[in-house]
Amino acid sequence: MTILVTGSAGHLGEALMRTLRAAGRPARGIDLKPSAWTDRTGSISDPDFIRQCMDGVRTVIHAATLHKPHVATHTAQDFIDTNLTGTQVLLEAAVAAGVEAFVFTSTTSAFGAALTPAAGEPAAWVTEDVVPIPRNIYGVTKVAAEDLCQLVHRQHGLPVIVLRTSRFFPEADDNAAVRDSYATANAQANELLYRRVDIADVVGAHLVAIEKAPILGFRRYIISATTPFTRDHLPALRRDAASVVRRLFPDSDRLYATRGWTLLPSMDRVYVNERAVTDLGWRPTYDFAHVLASLRAGEDFRSPLAREIGSKGYHAETFVEGPYPVA
Repeated sequence: MTILVTGSAGHLGEALMRTLRAAGRPARGIDLKPSAWTDRTGSISDPDFIRQCMDGVRTVIHAATLHKPHVATHTAQDFIDTNLTGTQVLLEAAVAAGVEAFVFTSTTSAFGAALTPAAGEPAAWVTEDVVPIPRNIYGVTKVAAEDLCQLVHRQHGLPVIVLRTSRFFPEADDNAAVRDSYATANAQANELLYRRVDIADVVGAHLVAIEKAPILGFRRYIISATTPFTRDHLPALRRDAASVVRRLFPDSDRLYATRGWTLLPSMDRVYVNERAVTDLGWRPTYDFAHVLASLRAGEDFRSPLAREIGSKGYHAETFVEGPYPVA
């Protein structure tokens, strides 16, 4: 059973292809860009190209996308062509080919403005039941593509699992204030408390999703590291997040001090992965407890897969104001 992986030259696409090939599973990587993990180059919005790529395929993992860092450098039509038209072309080809499982990589960015509580309100407890309010064309096209997946499932019975992944990129934060205040590793360690996931766990979620899709039909899941917080922590997280972390992890300050790191003073949201853990049998490994264990051992808290792939960036050029522009 060949697994088609779109976006095979990207962060997640490469991680999927590395993992599948290492396990001896037949996988075909496609991307606009040639790479060691790309078997065929072409556009996902080209029906003829996709039909040719679908030969012998029984599973599709659709990871190709224009991302948030592209909002300032690409047009709205570019996002529609790639994120929406490309998804529709893949869905139609998957139905025609008799594909048995389709996994669509979406994003927690789809929640958009729903993630920002009003001043003085507790942090948001973000589950799959939160209604998205996209902030930009990226979010709009990802939500619309999710809806296309649901429509094709209803009309044709194609099993589709949508995975809304939280942050897993290795690059420095797109927010200049965060970059100025925290080393990249410090910021990403903090994010594993509430809004980040290691790429190895993202790959694991995709692999269990393709197994469960024929049983589940159509579902959406949040894919983020398991948070140590509960709903009871939400008011305090907004006021003084560091004090909550210290109570839950008494040695966190001492371990952070060995690296010159600091905890966050406030958190505005908490992503909840409970449904993915329960329904998919997904078992994420890289959480904040793992960060502290790595600090005790003097080790890098990132997975071997994350370290192996490293930073790819999102643009061919570099930018004066940061690692990439964000509108």
